[in-house]
Amino acid sequence: MPSPHPDHDDTLAALAQVADAARSYLASLDADAARPASLEAAASAFAGSLPETGIGATAALQQLLDEGVPLATRSSGPRMFHFVTGGGTPAALAADWLTAVLDQNAFSWVASPLGARLEQVAIAWLRDLFGLPDRFGGVLTTGATTANTAALAAARQWCGERHGVDIARDGWSGLPAVPVLSSGYIHTSALKALATLGIGRERVQRFVADDAGGMDVPALEVALRALDGKPALILATVGDVNDGEADPVRALADLAERYGAWLHVDGAFGLFARISPRTAHLAEGVERADSVIADGHKWLNVPYDTGFAFVAQPELLARVFSMDAAYLPRPDDPHPNFGHLGLEASRRARGIPVWATLQAYGREGYRALVERHLDLTERLAARVRAEPDLELLSEPVLNVVAFRVRPPGVAAGELDALNRAVGADLIEDGRVYAGTTTYRGVAAFRPAIAGWRITEREVDLLVDVIVELARQRR
Repeated sequence: MPSPHPDHDDTLAALAQVADAARSYLASLDADAARPASLEAAASAFAGSLPETGIGATAALQQLLDEGVPLATRSSGPRMFHFVTGGGTPAALAADWLTAVLDQNAFSWVASPLGARLEQVAIAWLRDLFGLPDRFGGVLTTGATTANTAALAAARQWCGERHGVDIARDGWSGLPAVPVLSSGYIHTSALKALATLGIGRERVQRFVADDAGGMDVPALEVALRALDGKPALILATVGDVNDGEADPVRALADLAERYGAWLHVDGAFGLFARISPRTAHLAEGVERADSVIADGHKWLNVPYDTGFAFVAQPELLARVFSMDAAYLPRPDDPHPNFGHLGLEASRRARGIPVWATLQAYGREGYRALVERHLDLTERLAARVRAEPDLELLSEPVLNVVAFRVRPPGVAAGELDALNRAVGADLIEDGRVYAGTTTYRGVAAFRPAIAGWRITEREVDLLVDVIVELARQRR
């Protein structure tokens, strides 16, 4: 009977099996369609009941390789423009494999000195990469959603302490609702964090100056003044998902200091604007925020799932997330124990691939990556401008291009339905991957360039395929 047993160890054979398949997969990744199988095939795959008797490691893996790999979206390939998706750099991918082999619990120094130390170094290097002051402490997370949750939990604790209440210890009871102020750029992951923390997604007041969602700073100041010094949260976004735009963080930092508010910056991918002189102005003032977050599996190009949260008063993270048990290291232990700073107790050693990619490519490597993507974004916008069947909806500012299909002679009232239909065709076609959204009130495409493998060839292919599919609809 196949079983994981010390006398029946298939580990090396299984790893060799996957390594051989990985060579083939990576060798064809640049040429592969973004989604090589149909949606219906994926939906019907891997049916059946739990087997009473297993088939063994190598047989199970062979089934996964034969039937599963063809269904996998080529997320790390160069034809992936959907969402804002990076891909594992060679250093990060290999280090992530090593992370799984080593199987470290990065909760504490005593559980994994290696995991704790590399997370400590990775946080310091990321802080340096983004030009954040040394006062910021940080923690690696599963992504931007949990990074927002961790940072806003610190903000919630700060609000409670301003009212004389330790929320982590005593809860919300008797406290007033927390005012949350944002622009129209606020991301759904921040709203999810607010819901998770009991602050409430419907508590957000949006101050919107234009139809794209930009911040109305004068109106925000009026609202802050009316609070008369009561604690409030300002949520800024650097890198709007529809067009890459940013809230005016420097002006918001001025208001936060003037009125005693907490400034949180969601920079899931836009924080990387600080790396290049061409885009640093978009994130000017981030260093004055109270908390800042970003994703690692976006522009850092490490495998899923990685994010990071920085807090200017890191002791607040410890007050919220520390755990006290007889078998655990004490919260005041002098060693780095990141399980006391974030949501997870058992934690994957995400510091290993983050450290590896930063060590491999350094500041200059990531600056070059961002600037190459800026050039590709400009190329995409230029291709859209040149196509008579397409309409550019905004000039690109970072790595996202908002545009729509608009063939001559099609009535304005029919354009939204046409764009949504072409968007569905694009996903089903699978040659390239990009999604639709609603931007300035109309249905539109919003491809993002974040993967390190993307070249001019794939940018041109994206435009060509969308135009082709649009013409088939006419």
